Amino acid sequence: MLKPGVTLYFVRHGETDWNLAKRYQGQRDIPLNATGRAQAARNGRVLAQTLGADATTFDYVASPLARARETMEIVRRELALAPEEYRTDERLKEIHYGHWEGLLWDDLPRLDPAGVAARTADTWGWQPAGGESFQALSSRVEGWLAEISRNSVIVAHGGVSRALRGIALGLATAEIPSLPVPQDRVLVVETGNMRWL
Repeated sequence: MLKPGVTLYFVRHGETDWNLAKRYQGQRDIPLNATGRAQAARNGRVLAQTLGADATTFDYVASPLARARETMEIVRRELALAPEEYRTDERLKEIHYGHWEGLLWDDLPRLDPAGVAARTADTWGWQPAGGESFQALSSRVEGWLAEISRNSVIVAHGGVSRALRGIALGLATAEIPSLPVPQDRVLVVETGNMRWL
């Protein structure tokens, strides 16, 4: 649960070529593309306007995957902060898509019809071979969130954004896996409410 009085500014990493192709990335370490770098810079400028001088008082934490780290470093440059002075946390990695990683969304009905049907029937609890469920992702994000005690800027992934909102806003589990996850907006999360910048 998010502690009362704590505000999180959550940035999803910028676009990668795999995002553009609609290819499942999961925990594969795919770099940003030019669009992704521009999205990260845009989000950094928005944070600079919003946080102002208070930016130096925030905690900064990112997923250890390269696309999140590069996004964080671009954001911090826009905030006029040392790019490398942030920490990473393994619990902020994207959901692990197991045997689906590297596959195109549009190919899955042909390549794994049983998996697609099982996921459709139980999007929250379904787990790909070698991967994890949304339920498992939410549990690890919840463990991380319980330790957050100060205002923070977070850079991570779409699945983490969904799990975070589900926990902080008390959403129904059926709703969480389909929440929107734009790469060109900053999500502001407080106990019981959220907004986009």
